[in-house]
Amino acid sequence: MSIDEHYEQLLAYIGTHMPTPFAQEEVDGVIIFTGGSPGEVIVRLTDTSVIVEEYAVRWESPFTPVVRPRRVGLVKWRRLPESELMTVVGELIKGAREMRRSRYRICHFCHNTFAPEWMSDDVTCRQCVEREAGVVH
Repeated sequence: MSIDEHYEQLLAYIGTHMPTPFAQEEVDGVIIFTGGSPGEVIVRLTDTSVIVEEYAVRWESPFTPVVRPRRVGLVKWRRLPESELMTVVGELIKGAREMRRSRYRICHFCHNTFAPEWMSDDVTCRQCVEREAGVVH
């Protein structure tokens, strides 16, 4: 199997193992997959490696969320046999997703589940803290 075929199979594999919905874009020769709604996993595929990240957001200001993912793992995909590579990449995607979802919280007031960046604290979402406490972000 050629490197190009190996790359194409890896590209297809990642696409079928991402949380849905997912977006795929190419930036400077790197294929970037972002999966989940809200975001859960980011996978970057280069010509030599696969980088799997947990989706994360930091607030640059009260009105400016910025994606700042946390790296879960990096695999030099040309160095592994195909079956091992797919297993490792699949487990990294699964692990990143589980880590992200473990950070979700239920709001004490509205009882909805939110990603951590949409919580004002451990028990109150940003919407309810504005409504219940009069806080403006």
